Amino acid sequence: MIVTINNMDLKQIAESGQCFRWKIKADDTYIIPGIRLEHDKLEDLIISQHGNQFEVSCSEAEWSDYWSSYFDLDTDYEKIKDLIMASGDEHAIEAYLEGSGIRILRQDLWEMIVTFLISQNNNIKRITASVDEICKRNDGLFPRPGEVDSNIFMDRSLGLGYRSPFLKEIFDYTAADSEWLEKLKSYDYVEAEEALRERKGIGPKVAACICLFGLHHIEAFPIDTHVKQLLGKYYAKGFDFEYYNGCAGIIQQYLFYYELKHKE
Repeated sequence: MIVTINNMDLKQIAESGQCFRWKIKADDTYIIPGIRLEHDKLEDLIISQHGNQFEVSCSEAEWSDYWSSYFDLDTDYEKIKDLIMASGDEHAIEAYLEGSGIRILRQDLWEMIVTFLISQNNNIKRITASVDEICKRNDGLFPRPGEVDSNIFMDRSLGLGYRSPFLKEIFDYTAADSEWLEKLKSYDYVEAEEALRERKGIGPKVAACICLFGLHHIEAFPIDTHVKQLLGKYYAKGFDFEYYNGCAGIIQQYLFYYELKHKE
């Protein structure tokens, strides 16, 4: 099936630091893990890009029911482009032009909690390696709460380091409280961030990442080392959060991606 999508670039999304399980199959072609539904499993998606045309391996129904939302097709990225271009913010404009195909994916909340706990003081390559190894221990599937022994996270060969007890704790906590994830989904941004920060190992940056990438609170603006440095470098007089109210998280992704690309 062929679908037309503007303002989307698979390579930029894959390199933006928000997804750690995409696999590149060939130039402009990626394999994106499917998701386990209540009584079934959505198969992996193979997606190829040719300009704004995307060839996808799923059925029209699967695209409509799941994947179109996953790629955030309901958000008006053209409107966000116009906002940036009218901002007078020269660096935001430059960053947007570098990464204009980035979208905030609507990913699985539990997977985002685990992967962003792993992301602390870490890099994309190591995060991906740890996530891949965790999945290998569960027949290639991302382990759900209560599905495997939580001591798996204490295995040093996973490369989790000091993050291991945080992962074990969140796994045990979520397995014991089957409604916790659904409660998080019902909260607004402030409530969700506060609830997340009650858990061990989840500070302001990780909580904001989970809110942005797992709950789609696009007002969240995670500040890690890269973002802190770029704010000091380009926004010494302060970043205009009020101007970008309601979509600051998307702007953060353009800024973050630009910083990553120019540090290579």
